[in-house]
Amino acid sequence: MDALIAGVRLIHIAAGMLALGVAPVAMLTVKGGSTHRRWGKVYFWTMALVALTAVALALWRPVIFLALLAVFSFYSAFSGYRVLSRKRPDKGQRATALDWAAAGVTLAASAALVVLGLLRPGPAWERVGVVPVVFGVLGIILAGVDVAKFVRPPADGNAWWFAHMSGMLGSYIATVTAFSVVNFGFLPTAARWLWPTVIGTPLIALWVTYYRLRFRRTKGAAAAA
Repeated sequence: MDALIAGVRLIHIAAGMLALGVAPVAMLTVKGGSTHRRWGKVYFWTMALVALTAVALALWRPVIFLALLAVFSFYSAFSGYRVLSRKRPDKGQRATALDWAAAGVTLAASAALVVLGLLRPGPAWERVGVVPVVFGVLGIILAGVDVAKFVRPPADGNAWWFAHMSGMLGSYIATVTAFSVVNFGFLPTAARWLWPTVIGTPLIALWVTYYRLRFRRTKGAAAAA
């Protein structure tokens, strides 16, 4: 059993490092191009492997906090990837049972993070302080927004673009967070967990705003022509 767990841990670390390295390739290449799509898929499936092994390791210890966190972290990548299949809801591209189930599991896991983070039922929860509450609230918002979009898809034809970008970049924040927690021992515990979110979230908002303005200008130029 020890050898099996050691193997799972090694796969988890290798997949995490791969995800950390390949994501910038997808980020910095032409959106929609073959390189972007290829490395984006590699990143997504690598993140799926990271989440699967994280849950297995967390349940083996067991550390419920890490298992719940793995669900929340992966959902961002899952949501960003799955929205590509719902680009045109007006043509029948709507949420499937898989989308609903994933959002439901994430809502439940995120709510558990908030409750257990407030109650702090054991030493592990005491050590991480406010971290589970912050991530739990973010998870509830992320999955809740998706559920709202499942029920009433947005009218904006570019909504899938912004959701894809936000989801994939949000999952990369989770990857950087994991790297920070393991390697940045010189920082206070809460800082190690939260600085990627504090820095990354405004950057995602700025990037989304940039593309909104860019699409608006393109649309305006086309209308004028």
